[in-house]
This record gives sequence, structure tokens and C-alpha cells, in this order.
Amino acid sequence: MKRATYAQVGVDIDIEAAAAKILYEASKKTWENRKDLLGEVVVPFDDFAGLRFVRIDKLPAGTVMFGGSDGVATKAELAERAGKFDTLAFDLMAMVCDDAVIRGGEPALLKSVLDVNTLGKDSSRLPIIKQLAKGYVAAAKVAGVAIINGELAQLNDRMGDLKNFHLEWSADVTWFAHESRLITGYDVSPGDSIVALEEKGLRCNGISLVRKILKDRYGEWENETLGKTKLIEQALLPSKIYSPVLLDITGGYRLAKKPLARLHAAAHISGGGIPEKLGRILRASGFGASLDNLFKPCDLMHHCQELGNVTDEEAYRTWNMGNGMLLITPDPQAVIAVAKENKVNAKVVGTIDKKPGIRIVSRGYHKPGTELLFK
Repeated sequence: MKRATYAQVGVDIDIEAAAAKILYEASKKTWENRKDLLGEVVVPFDDFAGLRFVRIDKLPAGTVMFGGSDGVATKAELAERAGKFDTLAFDLMAMVCDDAVIRGGEPALLKSVLDVNTLGKDSSRLPIIKQLAKGYVAAAKVAGVAIINGELAQLNDRMGDLKNFHLEWSADVTWFAHESRLITGYDVSPGDSIVALEEKGLRCNGISLVRKILKDRYGEWENETLGKTKLIEQALLPSKIYSPVLLDITGGYRLAKKPLARLHAAAHISGGGIPEKLGRILRASGFGASLDNLFKPCDLMHHCQELGNVTDEEAYRTWNMGNGMLLITPDPQAVIAVAKENKVNAKVVGTIDKKPGIRIVSRGYHKPGTELLFK
């Protein structure tokens, strides 16, 4: 009888161990991001299967902790199509860390799960893991987090064919905050300004619609161009990580760090777009918003609207449309100055008013300049 082995079904244990070591060595470089801060990593035994922990015995009174989970979703397919994996970590950390800071949390510790179909039977796919690890280190530095754990699994044909490389990547983040600095949305008042932080790419939302439209129009679309740039390059543009902007504004969990502006609420424009995400944070106050000066969507969004006949209303519900985060503040110029210091484009795009609903002066493809009403 022929002997069956794990490697025969696409799971080579030795190659997996080598890939895990690459990611572990990358994660070690991120521990410096939390040195002398809450979330500093202590390592009694230096090994990727060894013990490590975070001291919490001297937390100041009023410190609270929570977390969140998210992933890069189908943006992973864009990396596969491009054969480029060194920016995907920016998308991963933007999704989890930027969800933390909108509530006043300071993201500190990150754990990830990387699922792949197979790493193959030799080292030919390890360069992909090295690309992921390179992005891991760079994105963690921007977000200010330490990567303390990671799981890598080969799922074989549960993730499609074994000839081509496929991956899924998700993460959990732990954040800390001081209870007095939590952002609830109850402070939102009519007359507050709304400041948008610009996003020039897709982030990780609405990509399934982009993929469908481009596939229907071009078939294998990754080598098609829009202007002078390949469509795949525009689609894969890494997400902007806004966490440093918000932490400078709020001061984070450390009361000794002075806030640089007042922030009444913040919306991370991801799934559901502006109507859902901004609408969600306005529920606490019951007020509405008028947005008449939003950033322009990236060219790829306009192109997909044109090819797929996507209405402006649907586009604003699906994509960020150029606005990755909306900040509600009585100190708009201070907020803009903090964003500029962090090399993020920001501007006043609207105001809070008493009338319920969200009114958007469209910058979409079909009805630019027309006011769209979302109730």
C-alpha cells in the first residue's frame, strides 16, 4: 500500500515552520513600538512557540480595555493578481486599528491569522511570506502596535486550486483607553464641523463590486490601464492608517499626553459607506449632517460607476468615495493641523445640523453637484 503523507495534500510541515519563523522574526521587530508604554511585551523565552505576556499590574485607575477583529477580505485577491503582497498589512491594520481609535482607544497589541491554500513542497512561496512580513513591520510602526501572536494554517483545497497561491488574512487588536476620554457621540452638537481625512484608494470595502464590474467588462483585467496606471495598481493601493492622527487629537489612554483638539465623534468609512457609518454615530445625538465639500473619489471608483452604471447613491453606500474617516469637532482647524503634521490630507467637508438625515452634495460620476438625501 502506498504511504500517504501530509505533504501530498499540500501541507508541508517543514515549509510551514519556515514561514512561521519568518513572521515571528518580523513580529519581534514590532515589539519596540510599545516599549515603555502600556502593552510593552515581556519575553521570558524567545521562541515563536514560547511564552510572552504584557504586564497590567500597574494600570492607572480609569483605564479600560477592549478589542476588535477584522480582515482584508477580498483585497487578498488583488494582491494575488498583482503578485505583490508587501502592502497588504497596511490594509489589515487600518481595518482593526482605525476602528479602535474612533472610540478613543489606543491600539496596542495585535494578533493575526494567516490562512493559505498551500505553501507548496519547496521554498518557492516563502518570498511571498517575506513580502507579507515586510509590510507587517512597516504597518505596525505606523499604527504603533506590537504583534504578539500569529497563526499560520494551510487549508489545502478548501481555498481553491493548489496551483495558484491563495490567502486570507485577519487580525484581532487589543486597545486601551482612559474612561474619561472615550468617545460616545453624545457631545455632538449642531454647528460642529465635520472634517474628512482623505483616502485615495479603496481601503477594504466594496471590492467585490469592483471585481465584478471589472471582470464583466475586461475579463482578466489586471493588466488593463486607466490613464497611465494599471487598474490592479489602483485597486491595490494600501489603506491609509489614521490611528496616529486620532491619538494625537485625543491623547490616547495616557492622561499625561495632552489632547490637541476636541473630538465629539468619529466615523471610520468602511462597509456601508458614509450613510451607514456616519449615521451610526449620529444616533446618539439624533442630529443630522450636511456634507457639501467632500473629497473627490479616486478615478477607479468613477470608472467602476461608469462601467457598471452604479448610481451615486449606491456608490456612497458601498465605497469610501475619497473620505476614509469623518471627524466631528468644534475645533476644525486644530484637527486639520494635526492631520497635516501626520501627512494626512484633511479639510472641513460639512456641518452637524438639527434636521435628521444625511445630505451629501455628490462628487460621484453620474450626478456631481446634486444633493443626495439619506434618511
